[in-house]
Amino acid sequence: MERISFTEIPQEMMGKLIDLENYINNSEININLLELMRLRVAQINGCAYCVDMHYKELNHLGETDLRLSSLIVWEETNYFTNKERAVLHFAEKLTKLNGKPIADNDYEVIKKHFEKKEIVILTLAIGQINTWTRLMKTFQIEAGNYKVKG
Repeated sequence: MERISFTEIPQEMMGKLIDLENYINNSEININLLELMRLRVAQINGCAYCVDMHYKELNHLGETDLRLSSLIVWEETNYFTNKERAVLHFAEKLTKLNGKPIADNDYEVIKKHFEKKEIVILTLAIGQINTWTRLMKTFQIEAGNYKVKG
């Protein structure tokens, strides 16, 4: 059962989160890559609402069932590009900080594929999906009802 509904979240806060989401989505980072990263972080954090949402968004963008179902074991497959693998690796490291800084070798993985501005945007995007998953898990927003717009 929902503890707090979307309508009960202060609109000033939601507006800022949505503005940030729009900035990230309209950045130079490919939306498919962002959604892939979001789905993986949602899986890590066990957020059913976010898994449902980003699975549906990726499906709408034409992502294959094979890649969607294999995302949880992406390191064991050859279905993802080196750039995607770098983002997934970086997202996992930022999501599972365990009180430690990002190691130089982990940072080098992302640096091979992205410019500094893009790394900043990716870092912000990873932080943003971690924020969303924490909100959804705390408020217990019901999964399964998300509808893709457009």
